[in-house]
Amino acid sequence: MNTTLKTAFIPLFAFFLAAGSAHTSSAAEPDEAAFAAMRERMVTYQIARRGVEDREVLRAMNTVPRHRFVPKRLLEEAYDDTPLPIGYGQTISQPYIVAYMTEIVEADRESAVLEIGTGSGYQAAVLAAVAGSVYTIEIIPELAESATRQLEKLGYGNVTVRCADGYYGWEEHAPFDAIIVTAAAGHIPPPLVRQLKPGGRMVIPVGGPFMVQNLVLVEKDSAGKITTRNLMAVRFVPLTGRRE
Repeated sequence: MNTTLKTAFIPLFAFFLAAGSAHTSSAAEPDEAAFAAMRERMVTYQIARRGVEDREVLRAMNTVPRHRFVPKRLLEEAYDDTPLPIGYGQTISQPYIVAYMTEIVEADRESAVLEIGTGSGYQAAVLAAVAGSVYTIEIIPELAESATRQLEKLGYGNVTVRCADGYYGWEEHAPFDAIIVTAAAGHIPPPLVRQLKPGGRMVIPVGGPFMVQNLVLVEKDSAGKITTRNLMAVRFVPLTGRRE
């Protein structure tokens, strides 16, 4: 749910809400072969050329059908180098940032991954293609329900969706090998730090709402010591919900 501001090569896309960025096309919907070709170009020109190297991540980006996670009116833009509105003031993230965040947490088939901010379900689907199990939390009921339906329809059986406030994580399934947060927080939520397994990694945008934020890598070593590192400037929708 973002755009990245990493380099001048990556455009700074304006932040759009669903009501203001609809695009209607009279063209016929492309067939699956056309979408597959779009995905291949996306991986080659938007992702691999920007430094994402993990083969499993590239494979996932080349197989997960992003067009199934965007509104029908935006099908022609499904593989564009930009986030897209999905309703309720939320967006599906720019493909590059999905790939980058997936690579940086170093998940594999043995990993249990927590995602905060399910949105349309696209990031969860990409994680499902590289990780053993994915637990994803969405605070907006309508999005949680639609993402659940779509993930089930597409056969991502290793994803579990919960409608809740992601700030508090998912204690029942903790600890997690990796955590990806797809909404910006003013600080790193302590519950998520506690639920990160020793040796685990979390990536989270930190900063004010509707402003440029820092994408932060949080690492917990085998002794439980936490280190953080700023990765790049990004712009995500804000993490919402009540705080105790």
